Amino acid sequence: MADVIVVGNEKGGAGKSTLAIHLMTALLHQGVRVGVLDLDVRQQSFAHFVDSRRAWLTANSAEAPMPEIAPIESDISRASEDEARARLAAAFEALSGCDIILVDTPGADTLLSREAHARADLIVTPMNDSFVDFDTLGVVDPVTLELKRPSLYSETVWNSRKDRAAASGRSIDWVVLRNRLAPADARNRRRVDERVQALSRRAGFRVGPGLRDRVIYRELFPFGLTIADLSPSIRPVSMSLQHVAARQELRDLMGFLGLSGEGTQLAAQ
Repeated sequence: MADVIVVGNEKGGAGKSTLAIHLMTALLHQGVRVGVLDLDVRQQSFAHFVDSRRAWLTANSAEAPMPEIAPIESDISRASEDEARARLAAAFEALSGCDIILVDTPGADTLLSREAHARADLIVTPMNDSFVDFDTLGVVDPVTLELKRPSLYSETVWNSRKDRAAASGRSIDWVVLRNRLAPADARNRRRVDERVQALSRRAGFRVGPGLRDRVIYRELFPFGLTIADLSPSIRPVSMSLQHVAARQELRDLMGFLGLSGEGTQLAAQ
């Protein structure tokens, strides 16, 4: 069976699709067979990226590895719960020959998102460096800013992990990534970090390095490319030392997630 990585967070704008496309391309360049499921059936940023990638490579007579993709039609949101589950199961089955199935989820609590979380071996949750994003994970006291309790999304992941362990005896590894970190070590950043660390001990997730707010992560998106694709034959933008730093940042992230090198295995196994 393919390993399943779910990129999830019930808050929009946290950087899920940006993270998902970078994980995908980094894995592809390691020779991993990657299957893609875009469950954000309204926006479809992940699926659009794959379409743009195919078009750009064809137009420029260039070669780069491509994922397999199982389309999820937008009308699934109007289907009954049983039909939606059946169609999602069929999509997973269509990608079962891949090494890893990478799932991008919407910034909302939906049936498809919950079903995907329940199938995950690894859940990766990006969050921007603010209490606005942290509110999806944990609730803080408005006077003292001390952590009071896990929030709704943390409860969703907790339930998925509990159900998965009961059903198969396998655990789900959960990683929260501090995304789009500002260069300055501001007081608010330290406050957020302290609450994230406190919640990690309570909710049982690992805290890892995310992707900084770099132009290169955005400017390659229209071409269906990422920093992992750049080479002498694929270079739609001029290179700089910032691009070298971004490439190393992505390597560090892959290493933390256990997704680097040959024989990639998820920590949940």
